Amino acid sequence: MKLWATLIAFPLAAIGLGDRPYIDFESLPNKTIWPGPWEKYIKAPKDKTRITPARIWKASGNVTTSGIDAKTRIGHEPGGGIAIGPGGVLTLEFEENIAGRVCFEVEAVDGEPEVNLAYSESSWFADTVPDATTDRLERDLPLAFKFGNGTGRACVDPEFVRGGFKYLTISLPRQWPAAAEGQGRLSRLWDTVDYLGAAGQKILGYSGHDSRRPLSSYLSSTSGSNRAWVSLSDVWVNCTAFPSQTNGRAYSGYFYSSSNLLNRIWYAGAYTLQLSTIDPKEGSALIDLNRVVDGNTSPQGSWYSNFTISNGTAVTTDGAKRDRMVWPGDMYVAIPGIAMSTFDMSAVRNALDVLYAHQYPDGSLPYAGPPMGHRGEFSDTYHMHTLLGTYFYVLYSGDLSWLQDKWPAYLRALNVSISKVDSLGLLHVSSTFDCLRPGMTGHNLEASAILHDLLSKSTILAGWLKNCTSTSPPSWVTLQQTLEAGLARLYCPRTALFSDNVGARSCHGSSHVDPQDGNSWVLISRLNLTPAATPWLDPKSPIRLNTTISPAPSPSLISTALRNRWTKFGAPAPEFPNVISPFASGFELLAHAAAEQIDSAVELMLLEWGYLLDGPGFTNSTLAEGFRIDGHVQYPAYWSAARNSHAHGWSSAPTSVLMQEVLGIKVLGPTGGGDEWEVKPRLSRWLGWARGGFATGRGRWEVKIWRVREVTERTDGRKGVVVVVDAPGQTKGRVVLGDGEGVLYESTVAGGGTRAWVMWYDDGYDMAEEVEELQPGVVVAEEEGEIRKNWYNRDLVYNDGITVLEYDDEFEPLEMQEREAGVVDWEAMEEHFTTPPAPGWDVRNT
Repeated sequence: MKLWATLIAFPLAAIGLGDRPYIDFESLPNKTIWPGPWEKYIKAPKDKTRITPARIWKASGNVTTSGIDAKTRIGHEPGGGIAIGPGGVLTLEFEENIAGRVCFEVEAVDGEPEVNLAYSESSWFADTVPDATTDRLERDLPLAFKFGNGTGRACVDPEFVRGGFKYLTISLPRQWPAAAEGQGRLSRLWDTVDYLGAAGQKILGYSGHDSRRPLSSYLSSTSGSNRAWVSLSDVWVNCTAFPSQTNGRAYSGYFYSSSNLLNRIWYAGAYTLQLSTIDPKEGSALIDLNRVVDGNTSPQGSWYSNFTISNGTAVTTDGAKRDRMVWPGDMYVAIPGIAMSTFDMSAVRNALDVLYAHQYPDGSLPYAGPPMGHRGEFSDTYHMHTLLGTYFYVLYSGDLSWLQDKWPAYLRALNVSISKVDSLGLLHVSSTFDCLRPGMTGHNLEASAILHDLLSKSTILAGWLKNCTSTSPPSWVTLQQTLEAGLARLYCPRTALFSDNVGARSCHGSSHVDPQDGNSWVLISRLNLTPAATPWLDPKSPIRLNTTISPAPSPSLISTALRNRWTKFGAPAPEFPNVISPFASGFELLAHAAAEQIDSAVELMLLEWGYLLDGPGFTNSTLAEGFRIDGHVQYPAYWSAARNSHAHGWSSAPTSVLMQEVLGIKVLGPTGGGDEWEVKPRLSRWLGWARGGFATGRGRWEVKIWRVREVTERTDGRKGVVVVVDAPGQTKGRVVLGDGEGVLYESTVAGGGTRAWVMWYDDGYDMAEEVEELQPGVVVAEEEGEIRKNWYNRDLVYNDGITVLEYDDEFEPLEMQEREAGVVDWEAMEEHFTTPPAPGWDVRNT
């Protein structure tokens, strides 16, 4: 029997949205703004100071545990610890990828043991040797840690914060210093070991242990080198990441949908951004670069995290493990994701401040923050990403005074890029530096399309400041038209995509490449694909010819061509052989959305980011920097597979794309005047329902969407989608409803109340034909408790007071298409400093 609820508008305060109508990013809240069942997906800890391992992942040699099974939870009671002797190796697994200082509670100790600590994000490198942070050695050196002979708490030094790890291996070498040999006594440790043996504990690697014989007789000998031992009653990590948050679970945004995998992806992106936000004094894992500034003499393979990379108390960086630096290339993806999950805008501002502080005399901005910026490091694309990051920071923070202060530097930097557009109508790249992909040179597609988008956003920034300088917005519009004409030179009708440049990587060049990044930026920038009075050009020549190329490009055509290249594990990046790059694929998500192909955007998330979570060797909690086209965890930018960063901010695009393109919530401006926000929801054929929202300094936005069917006198009628919108008071925006075929409804809406609509579909699911606004009061009244988990499965009484709108439980999401795995081009791999794996490796057998 169905529950027929009384349907009324529900006040914000009653649904647990907190006391304040807005968020101050200088003082983030210590509890979530959006309590609900979606909180189970949050990976961040509530108590950052004490994160304990979930289980013993592996143990061998002289290790005594409190149970037979090695994969058991660590005990924390006296006498229930873990004893490690010479030759003992213990690997602990944490529930999530984490970061911070490791601490131990020492229950008993003898012989002044010195253990080796090895950290790894991936299970593939969970061993006595760590994974890698630098590229000088295949793996980092283990961290030597001395326990001495004291009991109680012992923590690694602050400079040895490890920025990302899920596995911690503790090993005690078989040989020990001679100082321990001269003690000539049986310490209290051997008594403890015998006590543990009498209690039924077993020592791994000694299956033949006679319970009547003391364990110490197996472990000790006349050699003092075997007397070193430590018994640990507790191991934990003090997490130093996301320093702006006292409670890591206090999110300012949330996402919840009918897809468990999409929910996991959204929160994995949010958590990745949290782990990548660090204390500025714990930065830079690149000790060789640090040496330029601090003069360190640290040996190859060593590591630490005590280089200051910015001012302030928090800063957003590229990755948790490495490089722990401010890399502007991440900002187009990372800043919106931060704004929609934790709103840690002070960490963003500190990152931008340090880039502007190192601006070169000619106006160029550094390739990355300190330790770079001292030797003229520069990238044309990353230079522009700093300016794009400026736009997103001001958009979400509303910090116009900061923008006013940075505006002269911004214009100098913008003019650096503008000056590189030449007679071909393309930006001529002067630096090969980019995201480590090859071919960044000459008249480049990606750089030119990024500049087109940057000019649009610069015009908006100037409008916010009401500032028309000698470099006025009209001149920027003219330059955009020049770029549109120039980009036409790169279009390849045969592939329905744009080529990388006008040289060897052009349509008819010797090394033709249609890049994923550049073609995605063509759609993101929303450039005019058929510029007025500009004939399409013969791609064989950079010289304009009066010929028309057919068919002309269109957003849907480019989107389809990109989708047709997908492989089993995601979207390949042809500009970077053998690579699947969540960075470039994040831009592709935005490209499909810009082309009104939201089904393709969601499908790619499920395909590629689903593998990033559940594929072999990944963390199931954070998002890796990239991986090989055959599914291997190696990121082919590096010769060592162990160097891949498994918590990299540039991989977090779904966190903002799901919010902006599926729920459709977009902030348009930081202050009043004109439309300040837009809601344009597109549920996609992959979802039956979705909801979510986020808060800024202006207030809170929340959108709920779910599929319904019309029921009258037990007869099923039309099918549709209900959209409910809540927006901050004292704001105004627009609600746009329709589908990929066009807009059916658009209206300016005042914030401060709940509004709801239903979109009716004439063929069930694909094409909307009518939009009706629901009368006031026809909104689900949410209740605390169990019913909230099925918030969408409640009947609405339609406007006529008779018809019922019930959840459409007949809806079936699309099925994932079967695709072949990519094949590695080993010759190309060798060109980029990588080597083949050991014979017999196959992702299907892992």
